Amino acid sequence: MAGMHPIQTVTPIDLFASSIRLHQGGEIHAGKRSTDSGQDGWQLTAFHAKTGADVHADHWEVHPEAEEVVSCLIGKIRLYLRPERPGQQEEEIRLTAGTAAIVPRGRWHRIELDIPSNIMAVTLPRGSRLEKRTEA
Repeated sequence: MAGMHPIQTVTPIDLFASSIRLHQGGEIHAGKRSTDSGQDGWQLTAFHAKTGADVHADHWEVHPEAEEVVSCLIGKIRLYLRPERPGQQEEEIRLTAGTAAIVPRGRWHRIELDIPSNIMAVTLPRGSRLEKRTEA
């Protein structure tokens, strides 16, 4: 019986309570959500965002190891890219239900809500950082 795989149980995963890791070798693991960005593999995170605090709107975020896809599943959000040079304006990308944007690797970004929204993001979180936003 070469090529047979052991029988695995397939069960529903609560996307809003779990962290899903996509590993290099093709494995996918779902587990408890953690803030440890040192773990290996791509991470898929979904969240219900009711207020700016749920998306740390007062902080910029950066992922030095990879691009990030930010998708709006339900609702309406604004994704902002921090200017790369002084004097430039923030870039604003409006995302509505069913749309996504790809944030370039190493680009500081943040999210603001227009209305309560469900958001899903996928990135390689290793080395990710947050930085408090200062009003211009």
